[in-house]
Amino acid sequence: MKKFGKALALLFAVAVMLTACAKPTQTTGGKEEGSDLAYIQNKGEMIVGITEYEPMNYKDDKDEWTGFDTEFAEMVAKKLGVTAKFVVIEWDGKIMELDSKAIDCVWNGMTLTDEVLKGMSCTNPYVVNAQVLVMKKDKIDTYKKVEDLKDVTFVAEAGSAGEKAIQEAGYTCTGVTAQSDALLEVSSGAADACVIDITMAKAMTGEGTSYADLAPGISLTEESYGIGFRKGSDMAEAVNKVIDELKKDGSLQKLADKYQLTLAE
Repeated sequence: MKKFGKALALLFAVAVMLTACAKPTQTTGGKEEGSDLAYIQNKGEMIVGITEYEPMNYKDDKDEWTGFDTEFAEMVAKKLGVTAKFVVIEWDGKIMELDSKAIDCVWNGMTLTDEVLKGMSCTNPYVVNAQVLVMKKDKIDTYKKVEDLKDVTFVAEAGSAGEKAIQEAGYTCTGVTAQSDALLEVSSGAADACVIDITMAKAMTGEGTSYADLAPGISLTEESYGIGFRKGSDMAEAVNKVIDELKKDGSLQKLADKYQLTLAE
């Protein structure tokens, strides 16, 4: 009888365990506990993966992060009830950084390429952009179209839209860690040209900048920026709603005007 009682108790314990495992995801405040949004809100911070890229994310005179995407991320984070924390990443490994939860999103003037859309859950486009050729300003007018570039040596940020644009144009390039490194290579004469985002080209070349000897030229592509979250994340939908709010109240347009950027429709 004791053996039977023990066996019955064991069966009851196993049944309880199986029932617990089969329970549907609980919710808190209308959000699923297992959702990415709930995960980020519960820990109180959104870890934003970036590279140093003016005017999107860069350090000010106080060595603090600023820029359009920095301020934008902070505005969205506040609406979601969390704090934005910025972490510099290797751009080529951004999807791996997301999947490992080392970061919660990629928010750094990221072009919505096929690779990005396949590997992440992304927001709607928020800023329009282009990949442009940057060279020494005394040479840039020599190159009027892509076909003229056959004797040019290129550098680009590894894994970037600029690198892809060069390759799709039928040319090879050397990969570097960041777009700022690509500018340095061209300025030093180590390469003839780089292809970078027009937003950065406008902010960092010409009179009054660190690269007064460089200038942007022809565009290789036109594109849009988006924010990337883990594949399957519910954060993209949540952030899209916040972006719509920021557009309606005019605060996002005001921020775009501050940094001379064009919002996506």
